[in-house]
Amino acid sequence: MSSTTLSTTPPADSPRVRQVSDYTDLAREVREAGLLKRNYPYYWAKLVGMVAVYAALVTAFVLIGDTWWQLVTAAVAAVVMTQAAFLGHDAAHRQIFVSGRWNDWTSLVVANLFVGLSYGWWQHKHTKHHGNPNKEGVDPDIDLPVLAFTPAQADARTSRLTQWFTRHQGWFFFPLLLLEGLDLHYQGLKRVFGRAPIARRGVEIAFLGVRLLGYVALVLWVLSPLTAVAFFAVHLGLFGLYMGGSFAPNHKGMPIVPKDLRIDFLRRQVLMSRNVKGGRFMDVALGGLNYQVEHHLFPSIPRTSLRRAKVIVERFCAERGVTYTETTLFASYGIVIRYLNEVGLGVRDTFTCPLATSMR
Repeated sequence: MSSTTLSTTPPADSPRVRQVSDYTDLAREVREAGLLKRNYPYYWAKLVGMVAVYAALVTAFVLIGDTWWQLVTAAVAAVVMTQAAFLGHDAAHRQIFVSGRWNDWTSLVVANLFVGLSYGWWQHKHTKHHGNPNKEGVDPDIDLPVLAFTPAQADARTSRLTQWFTRHQGWFFFPLLLLEGLDLHYQGLKRVFGRAPIARRGVEIAFLGVRLLGYVALVLWVLSPLTAVAFFAVHLGLFGLYMGGSFAPNHKGMPIVPKDLRIDFLRRQVLMSRNVKGGRFMDVALGGLNYQVEHHLFPSIPRTSLRRAKVIVERFCAERGVTYTETTLFASYGIVIRYLNEVGLGVRDTFTCPLATSMR
């Protein structure tokens, strides 16, 4: 599909001009409501609390000693590490401090030293995703070596084994997330030790070295080899499952946008994103990612303001006739599985983007 040629100076009352002004109007409302102001007490409490929880977790791990009960500790550590990753995500989006430098260093410390993931690698990948969510050939989150997110990607699988896997890939999605923790660590190390440009490479290598080598050394010091292997498997497996299960509902199963389609910023972010219902519990469990629409529209809005921003954004979208999607967590998982299986089975009508037709 190809977009129509657009004039360089559209009339002031044209749909394109009105659509661009839509986001300006929405941003003004959100700003005037005071929702972009930083919440320092909340985030300082989170940062100090993170350090305290990590210290308590390490102390408990050493005191419990070499026992299979450490698998419970591994599960707790997976939750703690994912929550720390959410905090690093907030800092990377400039949600915590006004100062960009303070946010950068907070992300570097939290991601590399506490979670063991490369901030530079994640920033590069995530910035591309935010700019063009679900856009073919641009969004790295729908360009993965294992899963096919478009019929074209499914058609590229030529061997009998990959074709069989692709036809059933939806059912493999969540089991594959058990390997996501390992892959996130691998991708980060690949970036910092590779030739691709990355800021503060030396700092990242130092932080990752302390975090990853220290983690392995501590586990092997306290646990016997067999128990240590089980600990690693449970910890990294549940970390990957929790991380992947938190990000999966956001865009997967939403419309895929052709690479040549032009869309104004508000619709580009709203129509490709999905919110998750669930109240305060979901706010904590998903680290604010349940407000994906609002997060994509205002990436620097503090996590604590997302709930109030949702009221404004949802009402604004209803007034402008922009589809605003929200569902429950498990319903979103069902959508993801069904979507991936339909791609693998070659169902094409499902992926005809109505947006593409309306924008031409």
